[in-house]
Amino acid sequence: MSIAIESLADDMYQMIAETQGKKNLKAGDLTKAMIAKHGEADCTKDLCKQAIRLLIDSERCVYSYFGGSYITLPHKEGAAPD
Repeated sequence: MSIAIESLADDMYQMIAETQGKKNLKAGDLTKAMIAKHGEADCTKDLCKQAIRLLIDSERCVYSYFGGSYITLPHKEGAAPD
């Protein structure tokens, strides 16, 4: 039985939030970590791609480029109101 995409996206979001500012995660890093956590039988690369797309489309995460493409939390500008 495969894991729900929303649940997988939540796990990815939590991992990104925990490593924010310490380590930049690529899409491949997230995919490998989720397959290791949930097992190859329940979590496939295709499910991981769909979960990443869900995070990006819902604007919970964004792609950043620092010499490579990374998935990060959206940055808040210094002058932006709370």
